[in-house]
Amino acid sequence: MSKTLPALLTLILAPALAHAGETHQVTATGAKATPGQAALASVTIQGKNGWHVNEEAPISLKLAPGPGVAVDKPKLARADLAENTKDRARFDVKLTANEPGAKTVEAEASFVMCQATACQPVKEKLTLALDVAAAAAAEPAKAGAPPKAKGKPRKN
Repeated sequence: MSKTLPALLTLILAPALAHAGETHQVTATGAKATPGQAALASVTIQGKNGWHVNEEAPISLKLAPGPGVAVDKPKLARADLAENTKDRARFDVKLTANEPGAKTVEAEASFVMCQATACQPVKEKLTLALDVAAAAAAEPAKAGAPPKAKGKPRKN
């Protein structure tokens, strides 16, 4: 067997064997909100080392909200992308929590990364964080204090 055959197979199969860290980076940006207030988190897919996001292949983001969190759409597709270039794809995710505390939404991104000679499908799981602060309560009136008068003071 020729020594060039293993080298040729390595050259052909190398793109398919590339590791996620070498072809792309997926970043989740969390959000802050108060109960009942919609907040925006995001998931960004960025190509690396000559790889790019395929602009024609299907791309999706499946969302599984944890307790106390609602999402507008449980599955986002290419039409839902907030940014769509050869280098980057970004989903903005609208989240609403019904109670204070740390909340999470589990997500799975599915997309295709390509370079000049090869493409590879990718599925990557990640977690979106939502920090929900208690709603600011109205300042209570001080005990024993008369209610504040409204309008102009009267002259006697």
